[in-house]
Amino acid sequence: MDAMHQIGDTILDVKGLWTVFRIRSGEVTAVNGIDFSVAAGETLALVGESGSGKSVTSLSVMRLLTRNIGAIAAGSIRLKRKNGAVSNLVSLKDQEMRTIRGNDIGMVFQEPMSSLNPVYTIGDQIAEPIRIHRGAGRKAAMDAAVTLLEGVGIPDARRRADQYPHELSGGMRQRATIAMALACDPTLLIADEPTTALDVTIQAQILDLLQKLQRERGMAMLFVTHNLGVVAEIAHRVAVMYAGRIVETGPVTEVFRNPKHPYTMGLLASMPKLGNASRMKQAGEKLAAIPGVVPSLGNMPSGCAFEPRCRFATEDCRKAVPPLFDVNPRHKSRCIRWQEI
Repeated sequence: MDAMHQIGDTILDVKGLWTVFRIRSGEVTAVNGIDFSVAAGETLALVGESGSGKSVTSLSVMRLLTRNIGAIAAGSIRLKRKNGAVSNLVSLKDQEMRTIRGNDIGMVFQEPMSSLNPVYTIGDQIAEPIRIHRGAGRKAAMDAAVTLLEGVGIPDARRRADQYPHELSGGMRQRATIAMALACDPTLLIADEPTTALDVTIQAQILDLLQKLQRERGMAMLFVTHNLGVVAEIAHRVAVMYAGRIVETGPVTEVFRNPKHPYTMGLLASMPKLGNASRMKQAGEKLAAIPGVVPSLGNMPSGCAFEPRCRFATEDCRKAVPPLFDVNPRHKSRCIRWQEI
C-alpha cells in the first residue's frame, strides 16, 4: 500500500465484541471479546481459516445474524455516520439499523449470484437503495445506477442495467454488487471474501477497482479474507483471527515481515512462493501445513486455543488464555513466547 496514503478519523470502533450462537445444548462463543478500529481511507483485513470467526464478525457489525440463533452478547460497535453522528450499532432498534445498512455501511458478499436477486434487473437492484435512502424517483435512481455501473468499469452500462444477474459474467456480477454497495456513498464498506469465487485475473481487477474507489471516496474498508496474498495487495493493517479471537494485529508490512504469533507464521509458511514450484518438486518438498484443525466452538482447549497445533507450545500455554502483548505500539501478539519465536 502507498505509504503516503492519508488516513482520516476513526469510522468504525469495535470494543469487546462477543457474539454467541444458540445450539441445542446451550450457547457457544463464535467471537470472543475482540477489539479493532478502521479509519477513513484505511483498509483493515480480517484473516483466518474457515471457522476463525471473521465472517461472523462482519455479520455482527451489519447486525445480520440469524434471529434466535446468533446474537451479540456484549461489546460496542460505534460507527461514524455520514451526518457526523456516532451511533452504537449494538443498541439500535431494527428499524434504525435498516436506515444504516446500504446507506452508511455497504457490504459486498462472497458469491454475487447468491447475493443478487435473480428475478430483478441489475439496474433495479442498484437503484433500490437510492430510492429508499435518498428518496429519488424511479428515473433519477436508474440514471444513478447506470452511472455507478460505469464507475465500476462495466461497458455499455445502460444496456447492462436492463439485464438480469444470470446474463452477466461472474466478474461483472461482482462489479454490480460493488456498485450496489456504494450506491449511497457509505462511510464504511465491508467486503466479505469478495474475490474468492472469481478467477485470478478477474480477482486482480476487482482488487484494483476497490482500491481505486476507496481512494476516490475516502471510505473505511473492512476486508474479510483467508488469502494472505490479497491482504498484501489491498490492506494497510491486518488482524489475524483464530477460534474467535484476534491473535495478532499490526501494519501489514510489519506483520508479514516479522510475525510474532505461531499461527501467523504457519499461515505465511503455507503460501506458495513464486518460482519455488520447480525447485520444490525436484527436491521432493511439499508446502508447509499447519497440523490439525480449528477447534470446534463447543470444545475449546483450555488456555491458548492454538496450543494443540503449535510447535512452540509449552505447559504454560495450557494454563490461561494469553492477553494481547505489545510487540510495539502498533503491533500486538497473543502469545506468551512472542519474544522467543
